[in-house]
Amino acid sequence: MDSKQQILSAIRHSAVPSAKLPTLTGPWITYPDKTRQFLDLVTSVGGRPVVVPDIAAANVDLHQFAPYAGAKRIFSNVAGMGDNNVNLEAVTDPHELEDLDFAILPGDFAVAENGAIWVTDRALTQRVVYFITQHLVLVVQADQILDNMHQAYARLAFPEAGFGVFISGPSKTADIEQSLVVGAHGARSLTVYVVG
Repeated sequence: MDSKQQILSAIRHSAVPSAKLPTLTGPWITYPDKTRQFLDLVTSVGGRPVVVPDIAAANVDLHQFAPYAGAKRIFSNVAGMGDNNVNLEAVTDPHELEDLDFAILPGDFAVAENGAIWVTDRALTQRVVYFITQHLVLVVQADQILDNMHQAYARLAFPEAGFGVFISGPSKTADIEQSLVVGAHGARSLTVYVVG
């Protein structure tokens, strides 16, 4: 028997004691002002949070945002927001979106604990939109901000195969020469509109 087989055999015959799974009930972190906590966390991870009373006010702010003003290709999946000029239904190859400047998409809910927003591809034919756009806008309702990730995981449901991800801040990395680079692998900016 060679050394590889000896190692694999030893692993197969090792008895690992079972461990009791932790309970998911408990005094998880909560915040007296979930919205303020969420806004602070979005800011701390490089995002631009904006509280607005309604979509009309969000649209006014959006049109004053410099990256939006200079955008040529815009996709909006939020009614009443943005000047949508990209027909996602006609896109058959995600590479056709390589020059997408701006994407405006709804978030299902947000988490105050880490500034993350849960998004899915339920209303999208190309989920790459979240990651290929230069500037990303997510819109979330104020009453959909949860305290912590335990509450968030309780909300997740996949009745069928699908895609979902938590997004927190614009893309960034500090691997390159130990300096922070924003937009290295995805959106260069993230604006979050908290509506209501």
